[in-house]
Amino acid sequence: MKVTVSVGGRFHAFNLAGQLAKQGALDKLITSYPASQAQKFGIPGDRVKSVILKELLERGWGILPDFIKDLYNPQYLIHEIYDRQAAKLYSPGDICVAFAGFALHTMRKAKQSGAVTILERGSAHILYQRQILEEESKLLGVKLRLPHPKVVEKELKEYAEADYICVPSLFAKRTFLEKGIAEDKLIHIPYGVDLASFRKLPKEDKVFRVIYCGQLSLRKGVHYLLQAFSELNFRDAELWLLGTLNREMKVFLKKFDNGRVIYKGKIPQAELYKYYSQGSVFVIMSIEEGLAMVQPQAMACGLAVICTTNTGGQDLIREGSEGFIINIRDVNGLKDKLVYLHDNPDIAKAMGEAAKNRVSKGFSWDDYGQRIVDAYKKCLRN
Repeated sequence: MKVTVSVGGRFHAFNLAGQLAKQGALDKLITSYPASQAQKFGIPGDRVKSVILKELLERGWGILPDFIKDLYNPQYLIHEIYDRQAAKLYSPGDICVAFAGFALHTMRKAKQSGAVTILERGSAHILYQRQILEEESKLLGVKLRLPHPKVVEKELKEYAEADYICVPSLFAKRTFLEKGIAEDKLIHIPYGVDLASFRKLPKEDKVFRVIYCGQLSLRKGVHYLLQAFSELNFRDAELWLLGTLNREMKVFLKKFDNGRVIYKGKIPQAELYKYYSQGSVFVIMSIEEGLAMVQPQAMACGLAVICTTNTGGQDLIREGSEGFIINIRDVNGLKDKLVYLHDNPDIAKAMGEAAKNRVSKGFSWDDYGQRIVDAYKKCLRN
């Protein structure tokens, strides 16, 4: 079995390609990152083809002043540049795995040689994603950046033309089913966690500490976490926020700062376990994403997780065992769960230990790799 993986960026593709390489199935990884970055995941450098221009354009645009970025959205242009270059680098194989939004031309090239095409979509169906972001924008009276209309159009073509679509969670799968995608076209495989990098250290104090890690954005629901924590006004608690701060969140961070909200900034991934280990509970209130990988990371570090139905947490967390799953935007529900864990530290600790055990048995990247290879073999048989 010869598999080519194409990704405009990194996402979980390097973990995927590393697992394929380990099992002798990786033919090529096409990415916008240099080969040196892929090699850290066990991917041989001679198997990597890079389209660096995509990263140069995207990162260059990212450092421009906000008023310029508000005038034009280059998302579709950048996606197209990468996809067309990746298609030129594609060579015949058994399976082409391409990431949504960057896949159309590459998949069409693969189909010409008879390859099975698998589209990787790490989030909900793009129409669902756009719809819920529009809802949030109206609800808050804040302008959110939506997917570029041409990116939406392109992804819908990718959904139609791919032989299979791989999604990471039951939540994401449901959104595809609701939008009319046939169930036998969907592959559902949750992501894994690096158990060597994410491990539990002793907690150094008795402070009830809520941890959030990820982009601080409205899509991630950080404003609902801030509201809940502020309104509870625990005297002996802290909220640690780890990650990059989106500009629309600054007003909410100021509004709900009760003196115990600590913004730690962006933390290198290799250091995250040290911060997770000082927590009492991990909370993520996203209104939409496929499967937030910070969840199994936090669980591996011994944290119970409170998440929404739209984080993919349902694949990892059993209600009341490793954490709690609540509805999106449910501030009161979050407050109830935080009070319960705050008032019952022994239960919070036991749930964290259950979370650690849960991901250590069945949710490593090796477990993911075996599932993905088995799924690919089934696709070839079909």
